[in-house]
Amino acid sequence: MLTFKPIALQDRDLINSYLCRQHYRASDLCFTNLYCWGSKFDTQFAVEDGWLFIRFHDNNGRNSYLMPIGEGNIREGIHVIMEDHKQFNTLFQMRGLTREMIDKIDAEMPDMFDYKLNRSVSDYIYSIEKLTHLKGKKLQSKRNHINRFMRENDWKYKSLTGHPEIVKECKAMLDDWMEMNREEKDPTLTYDDHATTMMLDHFEELQLRGGLICVNNRIAAFTIGEPLTDDTIVVHVEKAFTTIHGAYTIINQQFAEHETEGYTYINREEDMGIENLRKAKLSYQPDILLEKFNARLKQQ
Repeated sequence: MLTFKPIALQDRDLINSYLCRQHYRASDLCFTNLYCWGSKFDTQFAVEDGWLFIRFHDNNGRNSYLMPIGEGNIREGIHVIMEDHKQFNTLFQMRGLTREMIDKIDAEMPDMFDYKLNRSVSDYIYSIEKLTHLKGKKLQSKRNHINRFMRENDWKYKSLTGHPEIVKECKAMLDDWMEMNREEKDPTLTYDDHATTMMLDHFEELQLRGGLICVNNRIAAFTIGEPLTDDTIVVHVEKAFTTIHGAYTIINQQFAEHETEGYTYINREEDMGIENLRKAKLSYQPDILLEKFNARLKQQ
């Protein structure tokens, strides 16, 4: 039986030695997300026979797995987690599967699983060129927001990458942002605050990159991301004060312009089924909507 354990910061190199082999562009397959959201999902990992296994709880507390990551036959890896799951009194399920993953599984295990789209965790992926230049009629409103922001504010962009002394300043802004948003009574905000704080506390160790916007020498917005695959950057966090018109739009654009050299795409992660967030992410006209699916055994 596999020996799973909670993910700790010192496991980064080991886990990344497996994740660096994948090219699915899925935000789940990122050490920072697995580590910083681990307390919410009780995320654990095991390594055995050249495979990385990730086990966690879904939002209903049911045992779940990501697709095993390794260089062997995927059938072997899935059989291992199916055997591990026998100790639980729930249906076996894998989550976060992209169509490319499903094709790989079905090639080795045809007619084994039923797949169900989970739209709320599907990733929004954009070309860096699009988010930097915001060209075209469909993105005119974004350019308008940025032009108004620049016109109304004395502002400056500062890179967080390689500047730990500036990263610390973002924690005070995060506290203010949380206080302003507590009225939403969204239970996920507590976990979001915890995950964001972990990223700020361990910015250098996690090898993150990011930037902030200052308005009148005070932080108005910041964002945190990191390389995900050879051609894709993932954005984990974006915080801005909505009291400053265009603050979210400008930090999005400035991150794309200053922190993404050498990459083609930005994965801005999922919308969690939140209507306003979905509308906002769709408004940027994603180049790829990376659909994710849940898998269960057909005989179940």
